[in-house]
Amino acid sequence: MAITVWPVTDGFAAEIGDVDLSRPLEADEVAAIKQAFWDYGVLIFPAQDLTEQQHVDFARHIGPIEISIAALNSDAPQRIRTDLADVSNLNPRNEIWGEKSRRRALGVGNRLWHTDSSFKFLPARASLLYARSIPPIGGHTEFADMRAAYDALDEAMKERLAELIAEHALSYSRERTGFTSFTERERNNLPPVPQMVVRTIPENGRRSLYIASHIGRIRGLSEDDACALIDRLIAHATQRQFVYTHRWRTGDLVMWDDRCTMHRGTAFDDLRWPRDMHRATVSDIANTCEQAGIAVAAA
Repeated sequence: MAITVWPVTDGFAAEIGDVDLSRPLEADEVAAIKQAFWDYGVLIFPAQDLTEQQHVDFARHIGPIEISIAALNSDAPQRIRTDLADVSNLNPRNEIWGEKSRRRALGVGNRLWHTDSSFKFLPARASLLYARSIPPIGGHTEFADMRAAYDALDEAMKERLAELIAEHALSYSRERTGFTSFTERERNNLPPVPQMVVRTIPENGRRSLYIASHIGRIRGLSEDDACALIDRLIAHATQRQFVYTHRWRTGDLVMWDDRCTMHRGTAFDDLRWPRDMHRATVSDIANTCEQAGIAVAAA
């Protein structure tokens, strides 16, 4: 049976039915999923039952898998395999983290609008987040369509943004939440990197904003002007008409195109309810500036 694509809206987010991601997929199924992905930007696969290996195997249909930031920055044992990001409130003993947990302080930044791994010179192409357990209330994820947000800009703003290069760093977004306790290893592994403010998605030719709370500077602009512009663009791009809110169910796998979406997690009682989520992140083919034909080096 062919997969079923059920749009949430005409052009953004769709639910996918009649597919079991725990088994090897046929070539026509993979092709149909990819086409829906390029069309909608966010796909929801309900009621999946996946091992860590099956999660990663499905993600590899989209591209090569990143190593998680936690594994990159620490030699400590990880709760899950290193090619999955641990998006949970659990410690290595599978206990809910403490109020003073460093991971908890660092994770507050996930409530800001952002794009996964835009702070890496080779950014993300896609993220695939799988819900193993969820809190009974709260903990939703909001997604913003950067293609529609770009289309809604006036021509003067599109012209202004066309050649701008922003500098992204994880430290920039975390400073917005008051977190500054990065180790020397973390700062060395994740220095500021250049990315285009506007990019073209090759599979459909659509222009898209490529912005995030990870941006700290825009080359050629003063710090004040850069901050004002980014805040203005984020406010524009996250208006209700561009946003889909996903309320998680156990077994949901949600896949989104990091090249043309932003997202953020919403709060829940993280000292009471466990929320166990695993994310596979697929690398893009090159830095966004390189894809636009602009030779740049990391800042």
